[in-house]
Amino acid sequence: MFQKVLIANRNEIALRVIRACRELGIPTVAVYSTADANALHVRFADEAICIGPPMATKSYLHQPSVLAAAEISGADAIHPGYGFLAENAQFASAVRQLGKTFIGPSVEHLKMFGDKLSAKEAAARAGLPMLKGSGGAVATIEEAIQAAETAGYPVILKAAFGGGGKGMRVVEDPATLERVFKLTQTEAQAAFGNGDVFIERYLRAPRHVEVQVAGDGRGVGLHFGTRDCSMQRRHQKIIEEAPAPNLSDDLRARICKAGADLVANVNYQTVGTVEFLVEGEEFFFLEVNPRIQVEHPVTEEVTGVDLIKLQMELAAGMGFPFTQDEVKIEGHAIEIRVNAENPDTFLPSPGLVTGYHEPGGPGVRIDSAIHEQAVVQPFYDSLTAKLIVKGRDREHARIRLLSAMDEFIVEGIYTTMPLQRELLLGEAFRNVTFWTRYVDKFVEERNG
Repeated sequence: MFQKVLIANRNEIALRVIRACRELGIPTVAVYSTADANALHVRFADEAICIGPPMATKSYLHQPSVLAAAEISGADAIHPGYGFLAENAQFASAVRQLGKTFIGPSVEHLKMFGDKLSAKEAAARAGLPMLKGSGGAVATIEEAIQAAETAGYPVILKAAFGGGGKGMRVVEDPATLERVFKLTQTEAQAAFGNGDVFIERYLRAPRHVEVQVAGDGRGVGLHFGTRDCSMQRRHQKIIEEAPAPNLSDDLRARICKAGADLVANVNYQTVGTVEFLVEGEEFFFLEVNPRIQVEHPVTEEVTGVDLIKLQMELAAGMGFPFTQDEVKIEGHAIEIRVNAENPDTFLPSPGLVTGYHEPGGPGVRIDSAIHEQAVVQPFYDSLTAKLIVKGRDREHARIRLLSAMDEFIVEGIYTTMPLQRELLLGEAFRNVTFWTRYVDKFVEERNG
C-alpha cells in the first residue's frame, strides 16, 4: 500500500479521499489555491501545499504545480478525485514518469475512453448493444447524411471528445443536418481541441442507467449494481439513485453483465462507470467514465463497499477482496446534489454561508465541504454538498430524503434544493415516468 497520497482536488471529494486514507492508515497531502486557504480539505489533511492563485487553470489544473507538490511532499501516489485532472491522460503519464502511482486508469484506458469513438469501438468488441449510426467520425456532409439515413431520423450529432452535454445537436431532417454540421465541427474543435464528430440514432425519451464497475487489470471485471441518473438539467445530474428502479430482472442482469464484460475485456484496472440509455426493454452503450463518480455514495450505501478504498487497493495491485457473488444489493439510496445555484434562474450563487445545519438520523449521510462562515468560491463547480439517504425500499428512501431536506439549512446563498423537493414530490419521480430531458421540460412548463 502507499506511503503517502496527494489529493489533486478540492471540496467534498478531497475530504472523501482523506477519510478513506485515514482508514487505511495512509498520510495525506492536500493542495489548494489561495482562494481555498481556509477550506476543510486543507485543515483535515496531514499536510497542505498551496499551488497557485484562485483560477483553476493556474492552480488545480496547472500540472507542473501539482506535480511539484507531489515531489516536495514525498507522496508516492496521487488521487485525482473527479473533474480537474482525473481523466487527463497527459497528467497520468507525467505522474507515472515521476515514478509515482496515478490512482486511476492506465494512460491507455484514459485515451480509449476519453475519445467517444474509441470507447464505442471497445464496447462493440465486448459485445455491448450499440445505437445505429456512423460508427466512426464523419468528415463530410455527404458522409453525415448517409449515416443519418442508416440510423434513421431523428439523429444526434456528437463531438467525439465532448462531455456534459457540450458538442451535441439533435437533428430531425437532412436540411437541418446540412445547416449545423460544419458549425458543430467548428465548436468541437474550439471546445475540445478536436473537431471529430459522429452520428447515432436519437432516442426521444430514454432513461440514463449506469453500472458501477471495477477491474483488476487481469481480465476480471465486477459490477456493483445499477444507478439511475435520468434526473438531469441540461445534461447535468441533480438526483441519482441506486438501484435503478422499474427495470425487469432480465434487463437489469443484462445491463450489469454488459458493464462488467467491458472492463474485463479491456483489462481495466480501477473503478469506473459504464453508462447506458434505456428505452423499454432495450439498452444501448453511451460512454465510460474512467474515474470515481460524483454519485458513487448511493452505490456505497446499498452495497456496503467503500469504492475509494477499493480504488486505492486496485491501484496498489492488491486485487479484489471479494467475488461478484459476495457483492449484495440491499435497500435503496437516493442522492441530491446541493448546488450553489438559484433554483429558478440556475445562475451560480457563490458567497458567504451565513447559516448551516446538517440533517441527521438513521440512513442519512452528508458529503460536504462547507460550514457556517465558509465561502462558496465563484471560481469552481457549484457543487457544495451531497445529501444521501438510504431506506429499506425506494419509497422509504424518498420520504426519508424529504425529511432530511427539511432539516438541511444552508443560508446566505441560493441552492437547488427547492427544485429537487418539487421533483421528489412529483408524480413522475414517484411513478418512474421521467426520462433524461424530463427536468428541462418540467422547468420550462413551471416557468411558463
